[in-house]
Amino acid sequence: MTPLLTVENLRVTFPTRTGEVQAVRGVSFTLGKERLGIVGESGSGKSQTGRAIMGLTPGHAKIEADRLQFAGEDLLGMSAGRRRALRGKRVAMILQDPKYSLNPVMTIGRQIVETLKTHERIGSSEARKRALDMLEAVQIRDPERVFNLYPHEVSGGMGQRVMIAMMLVCGPELLIADEPTSALDVTVQLEVLGILDKLVTERGMGLIFVSHDLRLVSSFCDRVIVMYAGRVVEELPSADLASAKHPYTQGLLKCLPQIGDDRHPLPVLERKPEWAL
Repeated sequence: MTPLLTVENLRVTFPTRTGEVQAVRGVSFTLGKERLGIVGESGSGKSQTGRAIMGLTPGHAKIEADRLQFAGEDLLGMSAGRRRALRGKRVAMILQDPKYSLNPVMTIGRQIVETLKTHERIGSSEARKRALDMLEAVQIRDPERVFNLYPHEVSGGMGQRVMIAMMLVCGPELLIADEPTSALDVTVQLEVLGILDKLVTERGMGLIFVSHDLRLVSSFCDRVIVMYAGRVVEELPSADLASAKHPYTQGLLKCLPQIGDDRHPLPVLERKPEWAL
């Protein structure tokens, strides 16, 4: 069976005054109709991997890969217009912070409707109905009211749900979720995860779930990739995360807080130079 997404030897490099910075260094994985978790410290290259797949990396960066294919199409070789047509419709990405992702001078409803009208031939009334239904699906209690609000008029958690609604409204085949539940209460977090899980199981969507929360990833995802310094250091089934072999993954697990465990001194994550080679 052909994978939905194939990434082989992906490299993302940023030029600086002091030389090139390699943010992603030879990352390889495949994704089917499943939930793939990517974990690691801040700066490990998780988000830049997702942005490179989406085509959202800044123009001055250099992106190279032996293969970067979605549904058999070469993402690096296709035209900018074709990439824009895919982005938002068939491939979508939930970004970390809604404050920087939502347009501050457009109402929330108008932004979701714009997403629909960009990718589908749809009337205004039908687009409004689908937008309201999607807002309700992400547990926004009064979608009619929120539809007419501006982003600065909603809380961070509600803004995060609006972002999720906007990315899901067109029914993408591949969704990259970059810390999608970080600003949400625990109960809402579980509801949003339920929505994402339903899309994977019922629609056959592929999901890349980027997170720092190892426990969440181990319980929600099917497979886990652990990144360090722009590289993949370990890949394993999520059910086997507690039995990880790489010392970096083991260090991340040891740093998790444990209720009722009086640990002194607190564990500190070690970093060895050879892990980055």
